[in-house]
Amino acid sequence: QVQLVESGGGLVQAGGSLRLSCVASGRAFSNNAVGWYRQAPRKERERVAGISYSGLSTWYTDSVRGRFTISRDNAKKTVYLQMNSLKAEDTAIYYCTTGGDNWGQGTQVTVYS
Repeated sequence: QVQLVESGGGLVQAGGSLRLSCVASGRAFSNNAVGWYRQAPRKERERVAGISYSGLSTWYTDSVRGRFTISRDNAKKTVYLQMNSLKAEDTAIYYCTTGGDNWGQGTQVTVYS
């Protein structure tokens, strides 16, 4: 089992940036792909970005491609989500996951215009 803890959320003006971190503890982290998801009020959880265990392969949903960058540092057991040019519609709770039941508690991102 991998325990995941997100951080880095906050309140930011539209056009600003935030960097989210997802720190893992427990069994080997470098063998896991990791995904970032988000859930806005009254909406279903959606996948935002993903990264392979090696970091060589990444994926983004269309609405964030070109603005968000996912990366990882396996030595630090950390996955990052750099979010630039933030929009009000990016407001949500952001979660990281390695799949299955392995989810963090989430970090709130609020973008105001």
